[in-house]
Amino acid sequence: MNRCRRRGTVQAAPKEEYMMRPYPAIAVLLALSGCAMKPLNSIPLTGTYDPTNPFAKMIRGELQPVKVYETDHVLAFMDHAPATIGHVLVISKVSHARTLLEMSAHDYDEVMAVVRKVALAEVKALDLKGFTIIENNGLGQSVPHLHVHIIPRYGSVRLREIPTKIMPDAQLEATAARIRAALAEMDAHPEAQ
Repeated sequence: MNRCRRRGTVQAAPKEEYMMRPYPAIAVLLALSGCAMKPLNSIPLTGTYDPTNPFAKMIRGELQPVKVYETDHVLAFMDHAPATIGHVLVISKVSHARTLLEMSAHDYDEVMAVVRKVALAEVKALDLKGFTIIENNGLGQSVPHLHVHIIPRYGSVRLREIPTKIMPDAQLEATAARIRAALAEMDAHPEAQ
């Protein structure tokens, strides 16, 4: 199954309408691939925090993610449906913010410090060419708890072309162990950061 990313809501339209748009070839490809028909995950930008969301359950210990790094305030764990090998999510354990608009600057700084640390570890542990940091707020967001994606990049494949599938915990654990080893090495030699 391919993950399709798009902006806004696109409804299927007759092919003739696609041809009148500035980029008809792209529109036709989207129509033929079915991407224009797939809904984009979304949560309202404002609302009440839902304590039954899966990330809140992880923080309480009700769900067991494959952990990469943890402090008293922040948790980094493997995405169960990774865009690439090593795809990690980072969340605040203390903030009940659904989006950036609801999170304090202090809590956000703590999350982003862990994002940086895990990204450094991934560079050391994985044979990647780069990485992408993504934080969806509202549109594109599937879990109503602010989270930051660290997505390793291994070549010229664009993110929208990457298939997404659920990975077994054992496979995620093997990658997480490599990242944790790099983090331990970084902690042992902080001067090298």
